[in-house]
Amino acid sequence: MTDDWVSLFSGGKDSSWALYRALEEGLDVSRLLTVHPAGDSYMYHTPATELAVLAAESVGIDLVEVSPDDFGAADVDDAGAQGDAELEPMEAALREIATEGSIDLAGVTAGAVESEFQTSRIQKMCDRLGIDLFAPLWQEDPVELAQAMFDAGFEIRIVQVAAYGLDESWLGRRYDADALADLVALREEYGVHPLGEGGEFETYVVDGPHMDRRIDIEYDAVWEGDRGHVEIRDARLE
Repeated sequence: MTDDWVSLFSGGKDSSWALYRALEEGLDVSRLLTVHPAGDSYMYHTPATELAVLAAESVGIDLVEVSPDDFGAADVDDAGAQGDAELEPMEAALREIATEGSIDLAGVTAGAVESEFQTSRIQKMCDRLGIDLFAPLWQEDPVELAQAMFDAGFEIRIVQVAAYGLDESWLGRRYDADALADLVALREEYGVHPLGEGGEFETYVVDGPHMDRRIDIEYDAVWEGDRGHVEIRDARLE
């Protein structure tokens, strides 16, 4: 058996970059693990996770999915307690993966940048499982990280916004050098994080150097007064 890694994967830019970097480092990523929260979440990227199946096919790595039915945190009022409860289905899925005869689970990859809330819980989960955590974005400069993604050839689309300064025109917009420049300007005026680390926006990677085929999406923009998201009508691999 080899040392197998599982990539905690939403398809957004941060988890995709962690996966890409892991592959570049020669880690044997044998599974992608996608969690589909039912609504807002303290721990997980929520929009467009249904595209994970196409992303996994394009990347060429088997996908394990955790459904909303596996969550038991809906009635928890305390944020910390909810974060802990939201992690339980992921940990259960990893324990199940580790029991597979062909798997020697060595660690997981995560796209955390600055969230101590998320990272500390994932690290404690890894400690309980006796595995390593590979988090290549952790506490790196956000502007430099974004530029590295562009330079590597990532095509990134914004699929949700929820911050002052971000209007409906951002929905579906390509997250590229021009968008980053606008976000840096908005950081000065509104405090918008250039990577959306505070929940200001969410993204999806439709193409990259780790993918064999681009994901083509058709969507409707849904605007709700001060926030919005894209609703996927159709998606396919080109």
